[in-house]
Amino acid sequence: MNKIQILVVEDDAPVRNLITTTLKAHDYRFATAVNGSGAVMEAASRNPDIILLDLGLPDMDGVEVIEKIRNWSNVPIIVISARSEDSDKIDALDAGADDYLTKPFSVEELLARLRVTTRRLALMAAGSRDAVFVNGQLRIDYASGCAYLGEEEMHLTPMEYRLLCLLAQNVGKVLTHKFITQSVWGSSWEKDVGSLRVFMATLRRKLERAPGAPQYIQTHIGIGYRMVRVE
Repeated sequence: MNKIQILVVEDDAPVRNLITTTLKAHDYRFATAVNGSGAVMEAASRNPDIILLDLGLPDMDGVEVIEKIRNWSNVPIIVISARSEDSDKIDALDAGADDYLTKPFSVEELLARLRVTTRRLALMAAGSRDAVFVNGQLRIDYASGCAYLGEEEMHLTPMEYRLLCLLAQNVGKVLTHKFITQSVWGSSWEKDVGSLRVFMATLRRKLERAPGAPQYIQTHIGIGYRMVRVE
């Protein structure tokens, strides 16, 4: 039996059944909630390892659920929603979501995202990263999971932090869209590139002093991104 426990928050019965059947077939433990208040209660009482969250809940918006949980937990939250506009993704990611899947989604894609998240949890538990990365005014303390710009701590979402670390670990190299999406999400679906652009835009707003003249992250149009070495 897989030790990872997943909380599935979905009010649509067919979608909920699809997700739970998939989880059961792959030996994941799981619990379910059909509304926002139930999700917060289950998250607090069960302390799940991962949350799969629909945004369109009957009693409150999923973004509000994310905000409530983020008041006391950093549990990975993967949004699964029919909302596909960039503004919806940005709202969820800014609130603290780690990942965003747009309905309809494939079972293979969901499982890939779960595998990546599970591996990340294992790395965090093992405490495998203990170095400090420095580039200009940017400093990343891998052991504490914090990033700083000058003397100020950057308030990053989990996904923004992972992207920043990936770029830092490959400083000076151009990382293709495919490489980044496979490294972060474990897959390279066409819609992942759109999500990646949203994440990079929000990361840049927090990292770059002058977003119109980026200092740290360079875009290679049609190819990917590169972190520039800053003196």
